[in-house]
Amino acid sequence: MRQSRSEPWLHRWAGLIILILAILGAFLTIYLTVTHFFGAAPVLCTANAGEGCDLVLNSEYAKIFGIPLTIFGALGYLTMAGLAAVPMIIKPENLKEKQKLKQLTSFLLFMVSTATVVFSSYLMYLLAFEIKTTCIYCISSALTVTSIWLLNLFSRDWEDVGQLIFTGLIVGAIVLIGTLGIYSSQNRQAYVPQTFAGRLAQHLNNSGAKMYGAFWCPHCSDQKELFGTAVKQMPYVECADDTANPRVQSALCRSKQIESYPTWEIGGKFYLGVKPLEELAKLSNFQVAN
Repeated sequence: MRQSRSEPWLHRWAGLIILILAILGAFLTIYLTVTHFFGAAPVLCTANAGEGCDLVLNSEYAKIFGIPLTIFGALGYLTMAGLAAVPMIIKPENLKEKQKLKQLTSFLLFMVSTATVVFSSYLMYLLAFEIKTTCIYCISSALTVTSIWLLNLFSRDWEDVGQLIFTGLIVGAIVLIGTLGIYSSQNRQAYVPQTFAGRLAQHLNNSGAKMYGAFWCPHCSDQKELFGTAVKQMPYVECADDTANPRVQSALCRSKQIESYPTWEIGGKFYLGVKPLEELAKLSNFQVAN
C-alpha cells in the first residue's frame, strides 16, 4: 500500500492521459480523412482566414502514392490508443505479470510513438521550408504525438535505458530513411520537365490556385491540353457528381458557386473559360525565369 501511494502521479495517470490524447488524435485524423473524400473544407481551414491548411491538406505532400496521410495518422493514433488501453483492460492478478505486461506495452508504445514523432518532425520541416505556410491541424497533430512520446518516456522506470536509446535510434533512422525514400520516389514519379508549362503548373499549385472542371467538359479538356505533360501537376478540382472518381469535390464546387467550366480561382478571384498559359502566368504573378 505504501508503495502504491508513493508512486509518482505521472506514473499513475500517464496511461489514461496518453489514451485520451491518442483518441483525440484519431478523431482529428478521421475527421480530416472524411472531409478529404467528401471534398469539404475542414473547420478553421479557409484561405480567407489566413491559414494555409487547405493548401497543405490538398498538396502532394499530404499523400503517399495517392493515399492521404490522415489515414496513416488515424491508424497510428488507434494503435497507440490500443497499447495505452491494454494495461487498463487486462489486469493479471500476479503483480509480476502485471508489471511485465505494462513494460511490454510501454516499450511497443515507445517504438510506435518514436516512429510517429520522427515522421511528424519531417512533415513540420516540409511545412516550414517547402510549403512555407501554417496549418493548425498539422501543428496540433505534431504536438499531440510529441506529448504522447514524452509522457510514455518519462512515466516509466525503464530497466535498460541503453537498449531503449538504441531502439529509438534504430526506429528513428528506419522511419527517416523510409520517409525520404518514399517522397523521393514519389517526386520522381511526379517529375515534370522544367518547361514553361511545368513550372507554371507547379507555381499555380503552390500559390493555391484551382481549376474547377468536369470530366465531360470539352473546354476543360482544351485547357488541360495546353499544359501538355504537366497536366498532372495542374491544381484541378473535379466537380461532376456523375463519376466514380473518389477525388470528386462537388461540395467544394457548390460552396464556391461554380456554375460554368472551366473556372479558375486565382488569388481569391474567379476567371471563366479557357485561359492561355501566358494569361494564367500574368494572373498568378508567375515570374518567368530567364
